[in-house]
Amino acid sequence: MYLLIIYLPLFNFLINIIYGRFLLPKGTAFISILSILISFLISLFCFFEVGFCKSVVCFKLFFWIDLELLDSNWGFLYDSVTVTMSIVVTFISLLVHFYSTSYMSHDPHQIRFMSLLSVFTFFMLVLITSDNFVQLFFGWEGVGVCSYLLINFWFTRLQANKSAIKAMIVNRIGDFGLVLGIFLVYSIFKTIDFLVIFSLIPYYFLQTFNVFNYSLNLVSIISLLLFIGSIGKSAQLGLHTWLPDAMEGPTPVSALIHAATMVTAGVFLIIRASPIFEFSQYVLNIIVIFGSLTAFFAGSVSIFQNDLKKIIAYSTCSQLGYMIFICGLSNYSASLFHVVNHAFFKALLFLSAGSIIHSLFDEQDLRKMGGLLKILPFTYIMVLIGSFALMGFPFLTGFYSKDFILELCYSKYSFIGMFAFWFGLFSAILTSFYSFKLIYLAFLNSPNNFKNFLQLSQDASFGLAFPLFLLSVASIFVGFIAKDLFVGLGTPFFDNSIFILFNHSNLIDVEFIPLNVKLLPFFLSIYSVVLSLLVYYFHTFIFNVHIFDNFYIQLVYKFFNKKWFFDKLQNQFFVFFLLKFGYKISYAIIDKGIIELICLMYFTNLLIYFSKYVNYIQSGLTNQYAFLFFTSVFILFIFNIIF
Repeated sequence: MYLLIIYLPLFNFLINIIYGRFLLPKGTAFISILSILISFLISLFCFFEVGFCKSVVCFKLFFWIDLELLDSNWGFLYDSVTVTMSIVVTFISLLVHFYSTSYMSHDPHQIRFMSLLSVFTFFMLVLITSDNFVQLFFGWEGVGVCSYLLINFWFTRLQANKSAIKAMIVNRIGDFGLVLGIFLVYSIFKTIDFLVIFSLIPYYFLQTFNVFNYSLNLVSIISLLLFIGSIGKSAQLGLHTWLPDAMEGPTPVSALIHAATMVTAGVFLIIRASPIFEFSQYVLNIIVIFGSLTAFFAGSVSIFQNDLKKIIAYSTCSQLGYMIFICGLSNYSASLFHVVNHAFFKALLFLSAGSIIHSLFDEQDLRKMGGLLKILPFTYIMVLIGSFALMGFPFLTGFYSKDFILELCYSKYSFIGMFAFWFGLFSAILTSFYSFKLIYLAFLNSPNNFKNFLQLSQDASFGLAFPLFLLSVASIFVGFIAKDLFVGLGTPFFDNSIFILFNHSNLIDVEFIPLNVKLLPFFLSIYSVVLSLLVYYFHTFIFNVHIFDNFYIQLVYKFFNKKWFFDKLQNQFFVFFLLKFGYKISYAIIDKGIIELICLMYFTNLLIYFSKYVNYIQSGLTNQYAFLFFTSVFILFIFNIIF
């Protein structure tokens, strides 16, 4: 039964690929939705059996790699973390499949799209259920390949091609770090099985090894390499540039990537490898710094974006920063709780954005919207719920995890905790600002589009509205229902799956922090919403007083609008250099010069020269061939005896 969760999406993919032309789009959609629905229902049962009944399931299916020095099983580990992620992945995937049947109904390649969504779900399920690093890496690379194919789904668009290639290449940098980490783990522990490695880590946390005459801590290097893999997948600062460009794919793809798959893989890796990270405080501090800076950076950039989907994409990047830096503070359960909550309201925002884009005939620029409140009232309510949950409005899903993360940071009473707290607080202020900016410019502002577009616009059909309704219900109630289970004081839910050193636990301290600190994020978010309303409601007045005519203000606006010039810096210092190296050095000098000109041509001419003398040996006489054969054997025999 546990295997059906994973293999049903795979069987669905194979059936659609092989028999899709006979089933037609409706038949393909029915089989896809049915298979994911069954996976989701089984996930609910597994959540009850594993999570509530404390019946952790670990089994080996068959040998995958069976060598003398390496044995890798196709094995599965179902603990509290796995079953929680399984529910999120299958539920979001189910709603995205249902949503896509209506959203992609006009596309001639709907069968291929549904098939790729199913195999995307399969690889993510393989990743979260694996019990060893090799199988995890198989799922890790699988979701990367599927994201490439889905971002590049409309392959006739040049920008989609470029975005897919960028996502693949940037993720390869992080994957290289993960591969090195897996190699190092195997070289030290002689195994890649999670349970064996986690049980042996306490005996190695003081071990060092020398690299270029420097003594480095073994566990710290392993943790750092694994975190580099997480930086690429979870779009942390430095390797984040692929995430906003991934918006070139269809909107259901964006919802699936940002809510349940791909970007959550990096956070899951850190949570899964918590026994390794816990023995390296140095790497945990690095994780906090990267996560905090990512949250603030993405929030500051999102305010100055005009593309509807890119605003939500940078919002994902910012929320991933929250998930990462709270892992650095050793509160993995809070991170997983935010992963679950974020999945619901972020999927709601993306699918609501798809409803807006669908009704406006693929228009994504906020500056060309406005006045949609009366035209799309249902979508407006959905965006409102999703945005308020993202802001952390009281008693919505985001409030129970996002504010709790900030309280955990403050209750650390350390420099690194306060660093994360203030950056997270500033990020929350920015989140409220751009969330209300999206609501105001799309729905409340005066119309800025052509009249005929607005006259033809219609609110979401049932195929689009039903998933939005379910996600809105989850965005309202899931945080309240699941808080005590995931992060409640003394909850035993993650006892067997997450390891935290005793001196790192500060859940009790959260209850005793000052009340004004707990209320600070809420009041600052309200202040940010009011500020956003004033800025965009009185924007005509602001332009009339020529505030943007100032050179320095224009420079600041350009700096944030161009994403802190990260793309330009990467192109200038890395991409252009590698392209020049690839052409002038690797191709022109090494390939065409050393290998082709010197090696191949030189050895070819040498063989031609010696072939003239070989012709004299090839006389066609049998007695001469026999003499040469026995002479050669005799020489080899004498040589073997002597040496």
